[in-house]
Amino acid sequence: MTNFRQPTTLLASLAALTIALPLAASANPILDSYKAQAKTENAAFKDFSAEAGKKLYTTQGPNQVSCASCHTDSPKNVGKHAKTNKAIDPLAPSVNAQRFTDAAKVEKWFKRNCNDALARACTTQEKGDFMAYVLAVK
Repeated sequence: MTNFRQPTTLLASLAALTIALPLAASANPILDSYKAQAKTENAAFKDFSAEAGKKLYTTQGPNQVSCASCHTDSPKNVGKHAKTNKAIDPLAPSVNAQRFTDAAKVEKWFKRNCNDALARACTTQEKGDFMAYVLAVK
C-alpha cells in the first residue's frame, strides 16, 4: 500500500523551513534598522563588529566612566549605578529578554549613556557594534 502522506508531510516541512529562514535572518529589528541607517551613512558599510562593541563597552571616556562601570565586566550580570547605587538589570538579552526590544527605549538609553560615558553621542556604527556584542553574549 502506498502512503501518500509522506509527500504531504515533506512539503509541509519544507514550507515551514522556508518561512522560518527569513525570520532567522532578522535576529533583532532594532539592529536591522541600525544596519539600514549605517548603509545610508557609509556606502562601504558591511556589518557590525561584536569585537568593536566589546571594546566600546569597556572604553573609559573623559569622565573616567565606561559602560562596564555600571553594568559590570559582563553584560550578563546585574549592575549598579555608579552614583545612585540603584540596581541595573543585565544588558544581555540572553539573561534579560526585555533588553533591546523597544526602539524608543534603546535610543533613550544610548543617548543618555553615551553622553555619560563618552561625553558625546554614539554613532550608528557604535550603537550597532555595541548591540552586536551584547546580543552575542550567551
